[in-house]
Amino acid sequence: MALLEILSAIFGWVYFLCWSASFYPQPVLNWGRASTSGTTVDFPFLNVIGFAAYFASNAAFYYSPTIRAQYAARHNDLTPTVAFNDIVFALHGLILSVITASQYLFAKSLWGFPPSVGARPSRLALGIGNGCVVGVLATVLIVATAGAADIDHPARAWCALDIVYAVGYVKLVVTLVKYVPQMLANWRNKSTRGWSIWQILLDFSGGILSIAQQGIDSWLQGDWSGITGNPVKFALGNASMVYDVIFMVQHYVLYPGGKGDYDDDDDSRGHQEERQRLMDEERRIA
Repeated sequence: MALLEILSAIFGWVYFLCWSASFYPQPVLNWGRASTSGTTVDFPFLNVIGFAAYFASNAAFYYSPTIRAQYAARHNDLTPTVAFNDIVFALHGLILSVITASQYLFAKSLWGFPPSVGARPSRLALGIGNGCVVGVLATVLIVATAGAADIDHPARAWCALDIVYAVGYVKLVVTLVKYVPQMLANWRNKSTRGWSIWQILLDFSGGILSIAQQGIDSWLQGDWSGITGNPVKFALGNASMVYDVIFMVQHYVLYPGGKGDYDDDDDSRGHQEERQRLMDEERRIA
């Protein structure tokens, strides 16, 4: 058992490192190309919403005595399988997602990038964001009304735990759809240029290890409600890996000539020249 506990801890921190590192290739690629061309803002925009919700739900599971007690009442007196590295990961992901989104939303004013197609959230992304807010507010309303009559019995009544679940499901919904706009953009462009494959490879590795850690934790507890009680974490790894495979097929099989490597990209050099021109212009004005 001690070996499994050590293995679980190792898997937890390695997947944390893989998933955390996956946030860097795209903003670094955008900076190196001095452009966000070939990509859409929908992915980082939805990531901001998703990781804000994920951080909030993980923090509640980890720190709130009330939420942990209500969870135990529903799941055989067990504790949530959320670990501290889950909270650190969620907060880190939120910060990096905000930075990446700013490269699109404030491309010229903040980063000196020339404007590009897809620099504003689509109606789909805005609709998903608004829908998530409405869903959480509806859950709050249900808990405030239906749960009030049986507040002392969280195992069978609506309670604060359901609000935490609703916030957590926002992350799940976002994960299910956030890749679609970029996948379609790659298909329309017949290229993955501008879209970093390294973030996909790191995300895929992290997904495998995340599921493995949760499986080990549930085995050690002798109860698989560690997975059924935290379906968001389990589903996230599976959903992300499906999209990761699709992007790897696009990158390595369907469009191998457009891999987003800006070192030899004439279009990227043009963007770098444009950034230099903008910087020279700003100096003259100052």
